[in-house]
Amino acid sequence: MGETGFHVKANLHLFGALRNFFRNHDDIYVAADMFFYYKENKPKANKAPDVMVIKGVPNYERRTFKLWEEKAGPCVIFEVTSKSTMLEDMVTKRDLYAKLGVREYFLFDPFAEYLDTFLIGLRLNQKGYEKIFSDEKNRLFSKELNLFLIPENDILRIIDANTKKPIPSLEETWIWAQRESERADKESKRADKEAQKAKREAERANKLAEKLKKLGIDPTLD
Repeated sequence: MGETGFHVKANLHLFGALRNFFRNHDDIYVAADMFFYYKENKPKANKAPDVMVIKGVPNYERRTFKLWEEKAGPCVIFEVTSKSTMLEDMVTKRDLYAKLGVREYFLFDPFAEYLDTFLIGLRLNQKGYEKIFSDEKNRLFSKELNLFLIPENDILRIIDANTKKPIPSLEETWIWAQRESERADKESKRADKEAQKAKREAERANKLAEKLKKLGIDPTLD
């Protein structure tokens, strides 16, 4: 997949976050590092995008994705670019994806070492790809996915354009759920301790009241 662990991490995070975001959509498929064949009977006519999103196809797992069988192609492709793939990502794939009608193409460089910036977005029009400009928060907007994209350390964070909330990857969802469970468990234990403390205080108060009564003192009087 990626040539460094950072690139692999970026790929896996993006794949997991998009899978999470579209998990309830039966007609949107998200794939990562999958062979995408775009010409029938020409097996060499293929690419393996880092992450691609296809609309209008059933959401189930495949070994490969064949354009002529699916009757639909990727609407958005992401490439986590590196020194070894930059030329292909910026030229070869860019031209090919435009010809195939991929409506949005995003390139993410985790270190901004090979691109002029961390993230480049391109949107297809009648003349080819045009640059997607960032907003005041340094985010790029994907019309196709209705998501904002923003570099965050060495990953590409996606944000729901409707809720304005970041979308966690499946791994992050599990980690956050674990943390929430641990927090709830600590809170429950703390509440139990408080309840036990209150019970002990009540028992001590009752014992003191009994002693006072034996001495002829009414504990309810000031």
